[in-house]
Amino acid sequence: MNIWIGILIGIAVFFLVIAPLIIVPAVLYLILLVRTRKGKWARKCSVPKDKEITEMYYTGLEWAEKYVRRRCPVDLYSGKYHLFGEYFDFNSDKAVIIISGRTESMLYSYYFAEAYRRADYNVLVIDCRSHGKSDGVVNSLGYREYQDVLCWCRMLHDEMNNQLVFLHGICIGASHALFALTSGDCPDYVQGMTSEGMFTRFYDMLYYRIKAFHQPVYPALWELRGYIRLFSGYDIKKDGPIFRIRNLRKPILMLQSKEDIFSLPEKAKVLYEQCPAPKRLVYFEKGAHSHIKIHASEKYDQVIVDFLGELCHNKTVTDGILGE
Repeated sequence: MNIWIGILIGIAVFFLVIAPLIIVPAVLYLILLVRTRKGKWARKCSVPKDKEITEMYYTGLEWAEKYVRRRCPVDLYSGKYHLFGEYFDFNSDKAVIIISGRTESMLYSYYFAEAYRRADYNVLVIDCRSHGKSDGVVNSLGYREYQDVLCWCRMLHDEMNNQLVFLHGICIGASHALFALTSGDCPDYVQGMTSEGMFTRFYDMLYYRIKAFHQPVYPALWELRGYIRLFSGYDIKKDGPIFRIRNLRKPILMLQSKEDIFSLPEKAKVLYEQCPAPKRLVYFEKGAHSHIKIHASEKYDQVIVDFLGELCHNKTVTDGILGE
């Protein structure tokens, strides 16, 4: 009898304590970083009930429709992955690649394109690996996707006759861009980058996200780290922008909201201080994570136009922190 009681207690402990510790982080990993069905992270508004995301999405669609005659579909292979995007040709010899964040397709990137058109850049928007029409299942947070970015850079230069290529990354898209720029394979014609809401490490971002939902951070965070390392090879605690930015040699414009609760404002300054390249950090008063422009559209675009103007005319930029 005592044996059966012990067995029942053991079963109860497993299902009530041990199983949730294993299953919950696994489910979170699948939700956050795995395209579990083709319709996930598709070419559509990612959160239709969010008013700001919806406004950004449809404003971007209006921009694309305005310049529809400049638009053509493009695709390439990066290793085994077939990737898709759209190219807007504004008769320039410079181009920008806009890299959206996790869960967003290239349609979201339209919203950020106007500043670059004004600065005399052609515009390439892309479905990142595992997003939109592009191949892929696992989001490795830039650890592998940076190779795709470099493939797009080479296409813009070799096939589209762009002499210079610039990168604009939002959140995880900024990680893609930074990993590409600090790669030993990065071509000289890639000028630099703009980042919005770049995190120090994805480990830190997960910490803040879990905490924001008032859930126990540990051991879920440790297990999520393990799943990411197992399936993508990326250690989110020992690698990330805070480590890569120390190797950056090309100019970077960092855009940061003071209201961002996932990529914290004070962490942006840490990234700035660790960066040895020409750099500028601009703080904005309002905006949730990746939602700066909707609260200060003209300033957002002008900051980019000014930075690119200085970069193109003087071949360098003046370091500084604005709006601190």
